[in-house]
Amino acid sequence: MSTDGRESMDSNVQEYKDVESGVYRGEEHLNDNNELTSTVSKISGLVRKFTHGETNDEEDDREKLERLISNNSQAISRLLSNYEEGYGGLGPVEQPIDHEKTATEFTADPGTDFHENDPWKYPICQETQMRLVVFVDGDEKNPQNWGTGYKWFLTVLLGSICFNVALASAIVTGYMKGPMITFGVSMEVVILTVTLFVLGFGFGPLMFAPLSEEFGRNAIYFSTLLVAVIFIIPCALAKNIGTLLVCRLIDGLAFSAPMCLIGGSLADLWKIKERGLAMTIFSAAPFIGPVIGPLIGGYIGDNAGWRWLYWVLLIFSGAMYILFVLLMPETSHSAILKARAKKLRKITGDDRYRALPELKVRTPKQVAEETLLRPLILLSELIVFLITMYMSVIYGLLYMFFFAYPMVYSEGKGWSDSKTGLMFIPIAVGVLAAVAVSPMINKKYNERAEAYRNKGEIPPAELRLIPMMIGCWFVPVGLFAFAWSSYPRISWAGPCFSGFSCGLGFNLLYNPANNYIVDSYQHYAASALAAKTFVRSIWGACVPLFTIQMYHRLGYEWATTLMAFISLACCAIPFAFYIYGARIRKWSRYAYSPTSDAAVKDDNSESTSNKN
Repeated sequence: MSTDGRESMDSNVQEYKDVESGVYRGEEHLNDNNELTSTVSKISGLVRKFTHGETNDEEDDREKLERLISNNSQAISRLLSNYEEGYGGLGPVEQPIDHEKTATEFTADPGTDFHENDPWKYPICQETQMRLVVFVDGDEKNPQNWGTGYKWFLTVLLGSICFNVALASAIVTGYMKGPMITFGVSMEVVILTVTLFVLGFGFGPLMFAPLSEEFGRNAIYFSTLLVAVIFIIPCALAKNIGTLLVCRLIDGLAFSAPMCLIGGSLADLWKIKERGLAMTIFSAAPFIGPVIGPLIGGYIGDNAGWRWLYWVLLIFSGAMYILFVLLMPETSHSAILKARAKKLRKITGDDRYRALPELKVRTPKQVAEETLLRPLILLSELIVFLITMYMSVIYGLLYMFFFAYPMVYSEGKGWSDSKTGLMFIPIAVGVLAAVAVSPMINKKYNERAEAYRNKGEIPPAELRLIPMMIGCWFVPVGLFAFAWSSYPRISWAGPCFSGFSCGLGFNLLYNPANNYIVDSYQHYAASALAAKTFVRSIWGACVPLFTIQMYHRLGYEWATTLMAFISLACCAIPFAFYIYGARIRKWSRYAYSPTSDAAVKDDNSESTSNKN
């Protein structure tokens, strides 16, 4: 290894020491930087021998390489992590590319026609001589370098698809008595059309998230949305309740793909500091869609019958699908770079052109562990568990309203389904109000975070909790107002306008909660979010099954009051993590806990003083 290469590698080892201490805690560490550097060098040297055909004893060298790889997972992870983080990947350290460091590690290739003025730019690693196909500064193929107007157009398009999916889950709640009369079944059976659809939201991401890593986002978007649109047709034509329920389950599974992939698409398009407003729009769609669903469904059901709920949904979903296929480009960085690497290999005949995702080959067992087992393991983490429980309560409240509002207005006041649907409008207004204040929230977060960055520190994840600490109070306030104004003799305005407070609270909680999980479990963020989505969907699917019985047994007032007290108790969660979150992450096996966190520093100082 050259002196410059060793110095560069030593620099990387030191730079990412804090990251490794949080991510790989629980493994057998290589605590000595020199030992780790030596191990990485040995692996790089053997790889270089094989790629250049310089090995003297191929069998012996291959055995050494396999032994080094199998026994030093940390070194391998470090090697790949350095490549990934150094070129703007979504690694554990959110920072711009260090171009000075890049210049010392990579050089132009004098042996080909691909020079700096060519659109096919690439670095060449001096350690392994591997041609790493990556995005470079100003790369026109990098979605984050596309025009701002075009990125906002794609953001609105993605948000519209998310709205479409959420609408599909709730439009049927606007006229539930139609299938009851047609098929002669109970309300509990018809409610399964909602329950099974939402169950699909929980199980679908376990399949589609890993598939998108392999085949790109658009392949999954286009195929699953096509299935979803097709299976709306048998719902509209169903001759028995069994057909309707099975097709709703399939639709839920197929429609779940956008819900789990759109966040990744927005991360493809927007840089970290630009991403806040786009993610807020995305997080608003799952609340606005279900709120608009009963409003539209009530009018369609009263005037055209329940089957037209599905025909209207088919028309809207079909139109959105056509627009999406025609207008949505591939944004997955992995898919774009793999296609570029494949083209370079074909043009040059050099098989060493590889995109980073091509180096991360996972076995089916590893995929299963990451998509099925790891999310369940992360539920044992206190942060993931409590945030998941909180978001499940919020998600369940939304689906509880689909049946609480009809009972208060249709059953209690004798209103029609279409008129009852109008009462959901304040919830949507509250959600939009949260979107309106999100630029200010993001600005305040960046101001607080910049103070840490200016000191060379990584902003603690707990800064994400401040909007939750404000927004958490709006939900119980809205629920208490709904509960004690829901008497049939009292004006319709009380339960109606209490929805504004709930909608505002829903969206002020949802996005910061996701950000807190991502910042707390950076390498495992996808698995942590998958765990949250799975549990949230299971709970959201179950809530409609007992809402009607709960309201009939406890009464409108006390049933809602019970949920208000539960949401009030949950308000303690963001405050507890704001105070103790850094310490919890410090002792977690999976959470990311940089030593620059102020709270961790204080805790370390306290421990040292106690020992002395």
